[in-house]
Parts: sequence; C-alpha cells; structure tokens
Amino acid sequence: MRTSLLVTIVLGSLCFGATAATADVVKVGVIGTLSGPYALFGKNFRMGIDAWVAQNGKSSGKHQVEFVYRDEESPNPAKARALAQELIVKEKVQYLAGFYFTPNALAAAPLLESSETVMVVLNAATSAIVEKSPSIVRTSFTMYQNTVPAAKVAREKGSKKVAIAVSDYGPGIDAEAAFKGAFEAAGGQVVSATRIPLSTTDFGPVMQRIKDSGADTIFTFLPSGPPTLGFMKAYIDNGLKKDGITLISTGDVVTEPDLPAIGEAGIGILSTYHYAVSHDSPENRAFLDQIRKDGGDAGEVTMTAVAAYDGARLIYKMIEATDGKRDPKKAVASVSGLSWVSPRGPVSIDPATRHIRQNVYLRTVDKKDGQFINREIETFPSQPDWALSKN
Repeated sequence: MRTSLLVTIVLGSLCFGATAATADVVKVGVIGTLSGPYALFGKNFRMGIDAWVAQNGKSSGKHQVEFVYRDEESPNPAKARALAQELIVKEKVQYLAGFYFTPNALAAAPLLESSETVMVVLNAATSAIVEKSPSIVRTSFTMYQNTVPAAKVAREKGSKKVAIAVSDYGPGIDAEAAFKGAFEAAGGQVVSATRIPLSTTDFGPVMQRIKDSGADTIFTFLPSGPPTLGFMKAYIDNGLKKDGITLISTGDVVTEPDLPAIGEAGIGILSTYHYAVSHDSPENRAFLDQIRKDGGDAGEVTMTAVAAYDGARLIYKMIEATDGKRDPKKAVASVSGLSWVSPRGPVSIDPATRHIRQNVYLRTVDKKDGQFINREIETFPSQPDWALSKN
C-alpha cells in the first residue's frame, strides 16, 4: 500500500508538473498559403513572424509563445474552417492569425465567439471581415484604404474616362466600389467595369474590352500572385501601355518579386499601397536586415511579411495584457488605439473599426542600382478604412 501510494503521489506530481509547464505556453495558429501558386505570401507570413520573434524573444512576459502553422493554399472556405477548428480544438490555440484570402477568413470567423479566440488578419482585405466578430483585428489593409487614394491620383493627373478591371470576389468588389465612388465624386467617368474570375489566365479579351471602351486609364486590382503578373504582361504585350492608356493599380499588382519579370516595360506604372520594400526608414532597414540574418531573401519580401511582423506585435501585447488567459474582450481592448512606427511607417489600430490606420503611398515603378523598385513619390497620411470611417 505504501509503495502504491508513493507511485500515485509521484504520478500526480508529474501530471501537475506537465500542466504547470504547458500552462505558460500560449499557442497562435497561423493559417497561410504555404504551398501552391500563392506560397510566396505564406512564406512571408513566416518571415515576418520570425523577424519579430528574433528581435523580441519567444516569450511575452512570462508566457512562451508558440506559432503553429497550417496551409490554406487557395480560396477554400470549407478547408479554412476545418483548419481553424482543428487549431482551436486540438491545438488549443488562443489566437488565430494569417488568412491570405477573404473567403477563408470569413469562414473561420463564426468559430471565434464560442471558443473565445482572437483573430488577427494578416492579409484578407475585404472591409466587412472585422464586422463578423468583435474579436477580429486587422494589421494588413483594406481595399478602400488603398483604392480611394488611387482614384484621387487618377483624377488629379487628368484621367477622365476609366475602365475598371478587378478580380471577381470580395476584395475586387470592394476595390471597384471604392474607385468608382471616389472617381465619380471628383468628376470622372467610369466607362466600363469588368470582374475577372480568379481562375483567369488569358487576359487578352479583357485588354480588348478596355481598348473598345475608349478609356484613357485603367484601374485594376487582382490578388498578388500569378494573376497579377499575367495581367501586367497582357497590358504591355497587347499594346495598351504603348497606346498611352495609363495604368494605376493597388500595390498588389506590382509586388517587388514580380518587378524583374515585368522588366523595363513596367517603369512608370503607378500604384497606391501601404508598403514598399524601398521605404526609406530605420525601422524598415532593421526589418529587412533581420530577415537577411534569418536566412531570408529581401528580394522576396512582400506586404504580408510586414503585416505578420506587426500582427505578432499585437499578439504579444494581447498576451501580456491578459496574462496569457483567454479573454478576447480584454485582449482587443489592450490594442485598441495602440500606435507605433512600423517598417511601413506610422500606424495605429482604429478603436472604432479595429482596422489599422496607416500611410498610403503613391509609388512609381523605377530602377535603382540595377534593381526594379516601387519608388514612393507622395504620401496620403493615416488613411482609415474609407468603407467604415467618415473621418
């Protein structure tokens, strides 16, 4: 009996020790495009998070932070929901982060309330996502945020007739509405609007439709990846650039990794966006230096790395504020109104919308020291999500 009691006490102590050891680990589930045609952007999620951890350690306060990754690969809401559910139930994550595609973020949002989980959106850009739960915060951008300045620039530069061409899903529909509203309010005319299926690979018919519309300018948005490079090459190869039809886009269409493939013909193309790898600041230089130290290639850096880096900052802050406990309300409140200087410039979390407020830059494709870059030429300070904010 004495031996049996001793074994029971020892086993009980071991179990308690295991519980105590794991109680201080806070898990973060990251759902990103780790394979497939959009794998570069999932890789950027990882690079951004790794850069934050390298600079700030693996713990927030006394709590160790563990990032658990899952692959969303493509727009697939059913798979995204299943991955989120697995992370919440089996991995017991307290935070979900990532989501390259809007449909995937929307599919996971209904799981947040009952599980007391916070979601930090690191890319998906449809404004309505944060309205699906008070436990959602965004560190990426919204289409309205980047598109309204594009409409203003087009009008100021003399555009009168614009053809809009966007991908046919949530962010594209937001981009179309944002550009049309702002451009027409400034006295311009939208002469055609084309919604392009995400699976499109041949953009020749789209270019012909734009030619036939009589537009002097094209505004476009497609999700960064194979479609954007295909669209850009079609714009150049079909002679629209040569014919003097101006192209202005959100920065998704001219990400830095694609610029070498676009080549010299891309020089002068305008875009409005919240981040360029060439952004000249000590914060951005330190960020890119850290990625290089970690073995990454700065030539592969995109906006998703910066959103992930800033998202990790918020997650660390929320873990500290809640002492590692599940408390979405307290977690979100702790970052509401928070401001800091990001590699992209000064940013803050809008307490009214839970979107990030940030500078949006007008950029032009240029060549510097033999490298193609997006050179910032104008700043639109502290842009809100124009879909939800009147300020």
